[in-house]
Amino acid sequence: MTARVAVIQMVSGADVEANLEQAGRRLAEAANAGARLAVLPENVACMTPEMEHLRSIAEREGEGPIQQALAAMARRNQLWLVAGTIPLLARDGRLTNTCLVFDDDGQRVARYDKIHLFDVDVPGGEVHHESAHFAPGREVVVLDTPVGRLGLAVCYDLRFPELFRAMVDQGAELIALPAAFTHATGRAHWEVLLRARAIENLCFVLASAQGGQHFEGRRTFGHSQVIGPWGEPLALHAEGPGLALATLDRGAQRELRERFPVLAHRVL
Repeated sequence: MTARVAVIQMVSGADVEANLEQAGRRLAEAANAGARLAVLPENVACMTPEMEHLRSIAEREGEGPIQQALAAMARRNQLWLVAGTIPLLARDGRLTNTCLVFDDDGQRVARYDKIHLFDVDVPGGEVHHESAHFAPGREVVVLDTPVGRLGLAVCYDLRFPELFRAMVDQGAELIALPAAFTHATGRAHWEVLLRARAIENLCFVLASAQGGQHFEGRRTFGHSQVIGPWGEPLALHAEGPGLALATLDRGAQRELRERFPVLAHRVL
């Protein structure tokens, strides 16, 4: 039981139309290479230091040109799409950093709002206070897809293993992680955290990242990759725009979980 998947890396800027055009080209490449499911990065439609610009493109759930474009990409390419993240309007006047999933008919089948918000002073100079502009999500999201039972997380969520265990408790076999890790934190921790979350949970991890220089003071690490449930790297795209493709062997994963039943040995 195997399935082909793709993780797509971008260097998004402030131009929404150009970013969506770039995403569409990469998704077509993934579909032509046989991918059944593809993952786009965090902030897929816009990376900007100007919050007013981000607010100007934010949409209401279920309506707006960004959501329409992403749905059309899934339908046109006949693949399931974890559509990175986009800004949606929250009830409290802030935004949500939202990951939508579309099936291969372009129907939206899941929504995940990023739970853990990035309020830190990054070693190296970047300062982020995400909660000033974004409302946190509250719900763990896991759904059935043609390539397995899929959990959703976003970027900073990677540092919170309890979220990943909650997804496994709901049957997750693979986890999609759109991200825009800073270059400093990515260089230090990105791969080791991805591998840890895969190993701890005997899950595939599909991590799609932003990877390059977006504007002055904002550089992302990239290194989009697919990690297997034993922690083994299956595919990697290191820098700049591009994609990485991997074949997931869910039969081998189930055999691994039976032979090495670490999840059944939990006592807390």
